[in-house]
Amino acid sequence: MIYQKEIRLPSLQRGFHLITPYIEKELDALPEQGILHMFIKHTSAGLAINENADPSVQHDLDVIFNHLVPENRTEYRHTTEGPDDMPAHGKSVLTGPSLIIPITGGRLNLGTWQGIYLCEFRNHGGRRKVVLTVQGE
Repeated sequence: MIYQKEIRLPSLQRGFHLITPYIEKELDALPEQGILHMFIKHTSAGLAINENADPSVQHDLDVIFNHLVPENRTEYRHTTEGPDDMPAHGKSVLTGPSLIIPITGGRLNLGTWQGIYLCEFRNHGGRRKVVLTVQGE
């Protein structure tokens, strides 16, 4: 069994946003075992799995990424879309555009403290498109 669905996430401000409940709500009945592949169709946002219990992790991840890839560098050439655009592309390379999550017992098999994150790197990124592909038995 394989099914695929493209969804649009709500428009979220720049930062790391826990979207696990939203993704689970969008999925149809999951197979007993299989995988969920998620792919974001954008080059200035990414997906990640990380800590889901303490909201300070979201803040700290934002601090880390802004330190690694700062805005307003004079070396940047791709600047016509604003000071957050080129850094957003760089940050999305670090997170990547996709995730693979196992499905066990008809549920996403995430660790106790793991959650799915939208990593929004633009100040006003808009509604992001994500392709969900479920494969299993």
